[in-house]
Amino acid sequence: MRFGLKTNQHHLTWPELLGRVRLAEEHGFEGAWIFDHLKAMGGDPAGPCLEAWTLLAALAARTERIRLGAMVSGVMFRNPSILAAEAVTVDHVSNGRLDVAIGASSFPDEHQELGIKFPGDRERTERLEEAVQVVRLLMTEDDASFRGTHYRLDGATYRPRPVQRPHPPIWIGAGGDRATIPIAARRADVWHCFSDFEELPHKLDVFRKAAADAGRDPAEVLLATNLPIDDDWDAVAERSRALRDLGFGYLVVPWPAGGEARVEEFAHRVMPHLL
Repeated sequence: MRFGLKTNQHHLTWPELLGRVRLAEEHGFEGAWIFDHLKAMGGDPAGPCLEAWTLLAALAARTERIRLGAMVSGVMFRNPSILAAEAVTVDHVSNGRLDVAIGASSFPDEHQELGIKFPGDRERTERLEEAVQVVRLLMTEDDASFRGTHYRLDGATYRPRPVQRPHPPIWIGAGGDRATIPIAARRADVWHCFSDFEELPHKLDVFRKAAADAGRDPAEVLLATNLPIDDDWDAVAERSRALRDLGFGYLVVPWPAGGEARVEEFAHRVMPHLL
C-alpha cells in the first residue's frame, strides 16, 4: 500500500505549505498533493490560494524524496500543450518525482468569475480524453500530430523529454459511470476515484468492464482513492484494510482536522502495518 498526503494550499502561506509537504516527506509518505483551484474552496472565499503548477515547481526545488502532484489539474485551466511543458519542467526540477493528475474540471462559478470557459459535461469530458492524449504525445514523440474536436498538434516537438521514461505517471480523477471512468479505463496509468466508500464496489465494476471493453487488463492500472483519518485509529486501520482488499494500491490522505499531530500519529500507528 502506498500513501500520499493531500494538503490544499488555500488559506496557507508558502512557508506553511512547504512545512506540511516536508512533514509528509519526513514521515514516509510517498507523495504530497495540492489542489488545482484559483480561489479558496472553503472558508473565506477571499482568502489566499496560490497557483498549483508554479507551486509544484517551487516544492520540487525544496524537497528531496517525496513525489509531487496536483489532485487534479482541471482540463479547462490550461491548454494541454502548456500543461505538458509545465509537467516536463517540474519533472526535471524534481529529478523525476512528478505525478500528472488530470480531471474534467469542476466549480463553474470559479471559472466564470475569472473569464475561463466552462462548457457542459459532454464537452469537458471530451476535452479530458483529448488532453491526456496530447500530453502523452508531447512527452514521448517528435513531430507529433493530433486532430481532435477541441485540441490539435501539427508536427509538434517539445524538448527536453521528461526525466521519467516514457513519461511521468498520468492519473485521471474520475467518478462518472458513463464518461469519466471509461476514459480512465482507456487512458490512465492511475485511476483516482473520489466516490464514497459505499459506492466503490460499483465504481470498480464499471472501471473493470470499461477496461476490458478497451482491450486493457484492469490490473495494468494502479487504483487510488481517499482515506480520511479523522475517525478513531481502529476505524481508520479497518478502512485501510478494506480498501486494500478491494484492490486499491494508493491511498490519498486529506489533511486532517487534527493537523500535524494527527498526521504524525497516522504515520507511526497505521502506515507501518500496511506498507
